[in-house]
Amino acid sequence: MESFSQFPATLTLIAANVLVSLYGWLKPTFLMGNLFHVAAIREDREWHRLITAGFLHGGVFHLLINMFVLFQFGWFIEQVLGTPGFVFVYFAALLGGNVWALMENFRTPDYRALGASGATSGIVLSFCLFQPFLMLFVFFIPMPAVVFAILFIAISAFLAQREDKVIGHEAHIGGAIAGLLATIIIAPRALSEFGAQVSAYLGGS
Repeated sequence: MESFSQFPATLTLIAANVLVSLYGWLKPTFLMGNLFHVAAIREDREWHRLITAGFLHGGVFHLLINMFVLFQFGWFIEQVLGTPGFVFVYFAALLGGNVWALMENFRTPDYRALGASGATSGIVLSFCLFQPFLMLFVFFIPMPAVVFAILFIAISAFLAQREDKVIGHEAHIGGAIAGLLATIIIAPRALSEFGAQVSAYLGGS
């Protein structure tokens, strides 16, 4: 209970993702009516899909990965920005990721996607803004958070151009950028703190 009182939004969002995903697996019509689908958004104006798609997942592993990332980084951002600020960043990243994916695939009406990776990408990039030199282990390889952030965006941008992609890398890019911008909007100090840490790391005054 103490953890919930400290990080209510993080735990609530995890629970919501799990419950909505489970319901989508049990009710395929619900899943198909709420996942990201370019034709449905573009032609039928089903704008709700830009949000609801972020609470649906394609399988247990997909769900576990996103919820693990949200759990690992969400509590820190909720602590630093407060619950309202964290929720703002999360949904800004979720919406930003899917809007980016819509723009990238606007001429591909059959394009479909689902998952919280756009939102979690924004949370991770927000974390990197506050803790740029904290060591992260990515596939057991240690690297500073800021290096991971740069590589993440660069690799996502490269993979998004592949014709045979099975992962919505466009949402990763849009979510990451939206998460950064949303963080700066509600906590402008993040930029000065980031600059100070970079300066100290490089040996500046």
